[in-house]
Amino acid sequence: MTETFDLLLKGGTVVNQDGIGARDVGIRAGRIAGIGSFSPDRADETVDCTGLHLLPGVIDTQVHFREPGMEHKEDLESGSRAAVMGGVTAVFEMPNTNPLTTSASALEDKIARATGRMHCDFAFFVGGTHDNVKDLPELEMLPGAAGIKVFIGSSTGSLLVADDPGVRAILKVIRRRAAFHCEHEPRLDERKHLRVEGDASSHPVWRDEIAALTATTRLVNLAREEGKRVHVLHVTSQEEIEFLRAHKDVATVEVTPHHLTMDASWYAKLGSLVQMNPPVREARHRAALWHGLAEGVVDVLGSDHAPHTLEEKAKPYPASPSGMTGVQTLVPTMLDHVNAGRLTLERFVDLSSAGPARIFNIATKGRIAVGYDADFTVVDLKRRETIRNGWIASKPGWTPYDGVEVTGWPVGTLLRGARVMWEGELLTPAQGAPVRFMEALPKL
Repeated sequence: MTETFDLLLKGGTVVNQDGIGARDVGIRAGRIAGIGSFSPDRADETVDCTGLHLLPGVIDTQVHFREPGMEHKEDLESGSRAAVMGGVTAVFEMPNTNPLTTSASALEDKIARATGRMHCDFAFFVGGTHDNVKDLPELEMLPGAAGIKVFIGSSTGSLLVADDPGVRAILKVIRRRAAFHCEHEPRLDERKHLRVEGDASSHPVWRDEIAALTATTRLVNLAREEGKRVHVLHVTSQEEIEFLRAHKDVATVEVTPHHLTMDASWYAKLGSLVQMNPPVREARHRAALWHGLAEGVVDVLGSDHAPHTLEEKAKPYPASPSGMTGVQTLVPTMLDHVNAGRLTLERFVDLSSAGPARIFNIATKGRIAVGYDADFTVVDLKRRETIRNGWIASKPGWTPYDGVEVTGWPVGTLLRGARVMWEGELLTPAQGAPVRFMEALPKL
């Protein structure tokens, strides 16, 4: 009996474990049901993808969507709308909201808020603190939990775990890979005098590469002693890359498109709009990140989307907050790097789809393969566009890439077989669902 499909993606170029080639993809009941060459009469609906590349749905494993508590900057609906407008099909959201995501009830509240409102699939990190250590083994296994996130530096209140005994206590009890923001808090405290009023270019002088390396080294040593897996978020320095390349058995590595694209010269034009933690640094650090990416030291891309209003960003440094929009520009900025020859399309897929699925053990995502969720990022590699603030769907409505021309553009976002975004239009109501993880699948 001939198989039929709900939807047929016809005539596109598929990028998957088989390489890059012209293939049709048949979708049934939200899953990929066939890859090959199929007649349109076998499908209820056919989408002509001639001239387009079909990538596995991009997974952004670090976003801050600000809800609850800071909805004037962003919320789960607006942040996820920005995600799908930029070709992102799933996000992992961070715990530094108000209230903090440090309990089962706070996680349940976020999932309830996301259901029926988020346009992409979602998971939420649970914050690891001094106070909830005993609860972490249960919390990290709850539905919708991406795992445990710990701030070794650059945080306040109970989310900051700056001491080795506190980090060790968390590592002792967890089973899944935990994610860490690594900056050495004592060094940050002692270097605050290096901040220059009104000059955001002093941000990387204050939060220097030694602060990052010191925290990363401490974390990796503790993880090795405890026999646990860690994920080092937004690595920014040459020193960290050189250290981490010798410790890949315990540590996976994330870099951001911002740190791969910008260097310290951007402060002169954009000031605090470039301000983020850890900082955008000198060009030698950017070059080292690219070298680490080429060597395979880098495992994933995360946007670290952390929006603030333009009014907040306009405060004189250091009163200006750190963070920028990024989830919507991840795909076009990285495709521009692909077209410039800095990485292959296959490597981009590894960093943005297969890599997240591999290191976080995501179920049925990250590949274009039969039986997997029919999540696709559909791109036109030859399309030239200029990124504009007016395109940004996030509440603050700005991007540091305003006016930047790129080659390569997200044309469509498909989530479990539904065209959520196509040619810049939102086509379907919000239908995001919790990402499933193999280590936490419910027992039958």
